[in-house]
Amino acid sequence: MAKLNVNPTRMELRLLKNRLRTAVRGHKLLKDKSDEMIRRFMLYVKENRRLREEVEVELKAAMKSFMLARAVSSDDALEEAVSMPGTRAMLKASSKSEMSVEVPVFDVSIVGDEKYPYSFASVTGELDGSIASLSELIPKLLKLAEVEKTCNLLADEIEKNRRRVNALEYVMIPQLEETIKYITMKLDENERGATTRLMKVKAMLEQQKENGQ
Repeated sequence: MAKLNVNPTRMELRLLKNRLRTAVRGHKLLKDKSDEMIRRFMLYVKENRRLREEVEVELKAAMKSFMLARAVSSDDALEEAVSMPGTRAMLKASSKSEMSVEVPVFDVSIVGDEKYPYSFASVTGELDGSIASLSELIPKLLKLAEVEKTCNLLADEIEKNRRRVNALEYVMIPQLEETIKYITMKLDENERGATTRLMKVKAMLEQQKENGQ
């Protein structure tokens, strides 16, 4: 692992040791965050699977009823029956923070109480069942969209967080450790060199003193 290009001084060594402590602490925090995000992500994945299965079953039943209604009623009669809905779905979109990730929140409210705004004599009962099923399915569809989008956002954040963890674990921390080791060895070497020079100077002074006597 290549070391950082710094001057081998004691001040630089102290700064690098502080950076290393910060990097190690940051790595642990990011790792803990990543583990918790993965745990929550798996919960959302399970919820998404459950909602999708329920929606697919209910949507299949609703479409089956609609196809039966279409088989026994004319296209004009069906189009006239559904052209003027008696209710409206009001959607309110907001957001919440999930592990520092802004995820969507959908709230739906149904305005109006006339679910079947057509004459029952003009269409068959299968259309009534289809419309009732689709009306009840709207909140689940929005909940499914909310959960799927949350899964996508969390997956992106988990990937970003994983790259940060790997950068600290395999690049920054090893570089700091290697640089600290290099500076420590360099300072020890300089200290040994200085001690050797002092010993030589002392020996020379003692030799001069003896010669002077």
